[in-house]
Amino acid sequence: MKKGLKLLLASLLVLLLFVVAACGGNDEEPESTEGDDQAEEQPVEDENDDSDEVAVELSGELVVYSSRNENFVQALLDKFADETGVTVNALHGADPLQIEEEQGNVQADIFISNDLGALEYLNGQGLLVGFDPEGVETIDEQFRADDNAWIALSARARGFIYNKDLISEDEMPTSMEDLFDPEWANVENGYAITRGGNGGMIGNVSALRYEWGDERTAEWITAIKDNAAGIFEGHGDIRRAVGAGEHAFGLVNNYYYHQQLEEPSDNNVGFIYADQEDGQMGAIANAAGVGLVNEAPNAENAQAFIEWVLNPENQLAFVGESLEVPINPDLDPPYEAALPFNELHVQDMPLKELGNYFEDTRALIEESGLDLDLR
Repeated sequence: MKKGLKLLLASLLVLLLFVVAACGGNDEEPESTEGDDQAEEQPVEDENDDSDEVAVELSGELVVYSSRNENFVQALLDKFADETGVTVNALHGADPLQIEEEQGNVQADIFISNDLGALEYLNGQGLLVGFDPEGVETIDEQFRADDNAWIALSARARGFIYNKDLISEDEMPTSMEDLFDPEWANVENGYAITRGGNGGMIGNVSALRYEWGDERTAEWITAIKDNAAGIFEGHGDIRRAVGAGEHAFGLVNNYYYHQQLEEPSDNNVGFIYADQEDGQMGAIANAAGVGLVNEAPNAENAQAFIEWVLNPENQLAFVGESLEVPINPDLDPPYEAALPFNELHVQDMPLKELGNYFEDTRALIEESGLDLDLR
């Protein structure tokens, strides 16, 4: 009996020791688990902090200067405002040199230009500033500044819109060099060009300076000034005049041809991409894009806008009403009749070079007799 009692007590003691040991192990496990939970919670707190920073970044206002047609830009700016809550104030028809004039009292955050020469000129003057925006890799390096201070989004090429009722395709000039010939002054109703200060004309002349040098380019400017039957404020005026039969053809960017095709009338027009034949220099190209103004008052919103516009959906919105062609090769032109940019024979000139010619080109145009502005 005593022996059995002793065995029972011993068994109970062992069981008690086992329970105490087990309880001690459970006390350590929650401490270890709590430490793991803390380690996992820390990134969540950081992520929430980042989200708060983005929300702050997208409040307030954004001031945009644009040298493009208001019809091509305002819908894009409205879309940004609607999606972000940022108040966008836009100055349309801004001259790029206004950015230079205001460098001691910076007003603009973003400059939108229809000419890369203007953007690169401003960048060379230290008036734009770069960063590494998300999505910038969708734009080839040749279409952005070395430091991404400006980024091109839509491309165009120079050529001749013509009225099919007045002149046939076979009778049309096919190159910039053809316009040296005074015979083009004798075609029915003549041809049209823009004033010298038009962004497309400045880019055109800068490209010819790169290809031909200043002396021959100056002769070309004089020739077109003397031989053209009409000199207009902008390309929209030319396309409408050619469509209406007021002139046989006009020197424009290709997207103005696209726009004229969409008119309910006066749309019997064709287009010649210049210098596409073997041995010719290739079409003069240019692009529209955005630049981040140095010391912008709303720099965070300006950076946010650039990252927003690099979203593929918004790259297409940037092309928008202009009917240009996206520079991003992964995006199809939104206009069915548009020729993709990479299918053209384009002049062998880095578009960044346009910035090196921008300022002197304006002077050369005036010296050659073509007024920068209509008088």
